[in-house]
Order: sequence, then C-alpha cells, then structure tokens
Amino acid sequence: MDPRDIIIRPVLSEKSYRALEDGKYTFEVNPKANKVEIARAVEQIFNVKVKKVNTINVKGKPRRLGVHQGKTRSWKKAVVTLEPGQKIEFFEGM
Repeated sequence: MDPRDIIIRPVLSEKSYRALEDGKYTFEVNPKANKVEIARAVEQIFNVKVKKVNTINVKGKPRRLGVHQGKTRSWKKAVVTLEPGQKIEFFEGM
C-alpha cells in the first residue's frame, strides 16, 4: 500500500495540539492499516523516526435531523510518538 493511502489527514483539535508538546502527532489513517504500516508511512512521508504508534477505532455517533436518524462515519485514528529531537514541520506552522 502506498504511504499516502495509509495516512489520510492530520487530526487538528485542542487535544492533538497539546500532545504536540510531547512529540505526539495525530492522524486519520486507513482502517485496514496496522501499526507497522502506519509507522513506515509516517517515516517515509515526513522523513522522521517513529518511536511508538497507538491506534484507536472511533465509532460513529448517532445523529438526527428532525425525524431522520443516522450516524456519523466510523474512522481510525493513530497517535504517532516520534523519537526525541524529531518533529514534523507541517504541524509547526499551524
């Protein structure tokens, strides 16, 4: 699988910005990707060394609009911890 098919987008939230101080970067990833593939993809795309990868399957929340019911989509999130001294410049400008 191509690294850009594994990493879909960065997750930008207050919680993910606080984690940047600890060298942890949060991404939405392909639901079929495992931790090894995610680590390899981040290393290839951003040219950094990955220390650890934690993954979370985020379930869709129920939503309703009037009488219509549905739910938001389910997705997979990865929190990537980098080796000390490493950083991804993409996040620093935000």
